[in-house]
Amino acid sequence: QVQLVESGGGSVQAGGSLRLSCAASGYRINNNWMAWFRQAPGKEREGVAAIYTSYSTTYYSDSVKGRFTISRDSANNSVYLQMNNLNSDDTAMYFCAAARELTWLHPSQTLISDEYKYWGQGTQVTVSA
Repeated sequence: QVQLVESGGGSVQAGGSLRLSCAASGYRINNNWMAWFRQAPGKEREGVAAIYTSYSTTYYSDSVKGRFTISRDSANNSVYLQMNNLNSDDTAMYFCAAARELTWLHPSQTLISDEYKYWGQGTQVTVSA
């Protein structure tokens, strides 16, 4: 049974930083695509960052490029999202996602939620002005 468990969310003031973690069990992150998505109240789920864990190939949405960094730790079977210079638009529930095993995604697919099979429960990030 695949489980993705997010942690690290919380409340922070604008300009601050948070680091989200996603621990995977029942799923080896090596050779697979992992991603972070977010969903704010009343808005659609948005892909913010994706990583192909074997090569550390990464993709970011324009809204977070230059501020967020996705990374992985194969030894701990975990993926991380370092978020810097946060603003109120970053307030959302953040979800970790994993693609079907050994599936290659075209760059245009990496931030599309339908391409990911496994999902965590989410961790809330709230940024106050």
